[in-house]
Amino acid sequence: MNNKRGKHKIFIGMAPGVGKTYKMLEEGHALKQEGLDVFIGLLETHDRKETSEKAEGLEIIPPLQIKRGDLILPEMDTDAIIGRCLGSDDIISTPHLVLIDELAHTNVPGSAREKRYEDVEVILSAGIDVFSTMNVQHLESLNDVVARITGIVVRERVPDRILEAADEVVVIDVTPETLQERLLEGKIYAPEKIQQSLKNFFQRRNLIALRELALREVADNVEDEAFATTPNDLLCSIHERVLVCVSTYPNSVQLLRRGARLASYMSAPLYVLFVADTDRFLNKEESLHLHNCEKLCQEFMGTFIRINNSNIAQGIAEIAAKYRITQIVIGESQRSRWQILFKGSLTQKLVRLLKNVDIHIIATTKS
Repeated sequence: MNNKRGKHKIFIGMAPGVGKTYKMLEEGHALKQEGLDVFIGLLETHDRKETSEKAEGLEIIPPLQIKRGDLILPEMDTDAIIGRCLGSDDIISTPHLVLIDELAHTNVPGSAREKRYEDVEVILSAGIDVFSTMNVQHLESLNDVVARITGIVVRERVPDRILEAADEVVVIDVTPETLQERLLEGKIYAPEKIQQSLKNFFQRRNLIALRELALREVADNVEDEAFATTPNDLLCSIHERVLVCVSTYPNSVQLLRRGARLASYMSAPLYVLFVADTDRFLNKEESLHLHNCEKLCQEFMGTFIRINNSNIAQGIAEIAAKYRITQIVIGESQRSRWQILFKGSLTQKLVRLLKNVDIHIIATTKS
């Protein structure tokens, strides 16, 4: 068996019915046409005609039949999936890809593992590639947020590490209106469930919030991966982050308020930075002014940062890189034109030091 770990691609969406399984099957067919050994490990069609038709032509591993009291319950046969690939003569020449639905599923009691994502990890460890599906509300770290949005506590959850470890995460996105139309057309649930779903989980406001969560989650993954693999000077953050640079001048309060409004408009986190010159000490009035800036920052739910650096521009640039800042707010220079001519302005220095960062120079009344 190949000792190399398989690759994992997750199709994630905001809710049932967005088309995750259909897209997974569609890509599976395309890869089969390219010569890969593609088969289905577990498929949940939920009696959706389009999904069932899309699965035609792909081999399906028969599920295990687990006896539970008087019931016989089907469950994914992980051993059969691995055994099928182990028994293949072309394991090295032909990559194997298994399609597995509903990553967050809890297995029937008596199964070898409690959760389906645990089965997927075993399959990946065997060197088999996996495509899987899940909804954003099943992500562990979002459980409390989803409960506040929908009023529903999701019991089946997937640890964040599964998403973070995935080789690729694809968001399957449709508008809330499109999803509600699909529901009314009977493409998601049986007719008797439609009105109840519209009044509960499938309310438009819920779908809008869940869609935002799904898009943000994937954007976070993309951004984290980029910062881990790309040189800093080539980076461009996906999410906006605002940094206000305050000083001992009274206009700092005005800058802070302007920066807070900018952060609010962009739904961005706010950071406020004071770079202390190592060559001088603050007097009592300056210290009180800085304390007031910090209090105002807290009122705006921002993060106050204080560093020591005799090179102010360099200090700002280092913090901007550390916190992935996209917008910087500074005041117009308090220096005379002659000082700027001979020493250069802070703005000029920041432009040279920073890439992919917008700099806002706010005109203020000198005091």
